[in-house]
Amino acid sequence: MLNEKPSIEKLRWIMAELRDPDTGCPWDIKQTYASVVPHTIEEAYEVADAIAQHDYTELEKELGDLLFQVVFYAQLGEEEKRFDFDSVLAAVCEKLIRRHPHVFSDSDLTSDDEIKRNWEQEKAKERAEKNKSNNLSILADIPNALPALSQAAKIQKRCSHVGFDWSDINQVIEKVEEEIQEVKDELAVNKAGLAEELGDLLFAVVNVCRHAKQDPEALLRQANAKFTRRFQHVEKQVSDANKSFSEHDLAMLEQYWQHAKAQEKVQNKE
Repeated sequence: MLNEKPSIEKLRWIMAELRDPDTGCPWDIKQTYASVVPHTIEEAYEVADAIAQHDYTELEKELGDLLFQVVFYAQLGEEEKRFDFDSVLAAVCEKLIRRHPHVFSDSDLTSDDEIKRNWEQEKAKERAEKNKSNNLSILADIPNALPALSQAAKIQKRCSHVGFDWSDINQVIEKVEEEIQEVKDELAVNKAGLAEELGDLLFAVVNVCRHAKQDPEALLRQANAKFTRRFQHVEKQVSDANKSFSEHDLAMLEQYWQHAKAQEKVQNKE
């Protein structure tokens, strides 16, 4: 197997060798489901970053790292006789075929809205089947490890499927305005409830993103990247002036910032 061409079977063999209690890697041997999770999250973010950077050479490598995470969990499951890589494959194949009746059967779903609606209905059926014996909430299986923005959007989406949602985005914007006022009210008094009101405001803003059919996590990442680019331009202007930040007043720093924005507009037009 060592000299065979790369394949999923070779990767599974490598994983089994790494976990061999007698001859394997000490680090890999002591890992558990929980200890691998941070690495899985990191690898997923590295995949996302490679895509955002349009670095497809790096993406190829990062996808391999992410695949290895799946194989790692499958190896742990096989050792504990809970599941294995083949059963993981079987489960996802069955799910994908069932959720795409317009491809694998004679169901007539043509528009994106119809396809998405069917997908969500199938997911809802799966949750209902999973939760019926325990009478669990429709929100029960939303992962706590999700980034907070993504988690908020998922919570709102689930509630929307059962009719608990605003019917119009303007109503959601009004809610944001209401939350802003409540933040102002807290700032004017004793700030005891400021943290809670700021949280409510963030949650409301996520709802606007969802109604606008935008991913709040992706939007904030884009905003972070834009701010970083512009601030690095400000840093360069400060450096070129042979002065420190403390030797610049806010008006001059704002001028540098506006210059960065103007440059971006010119570059975007080119």
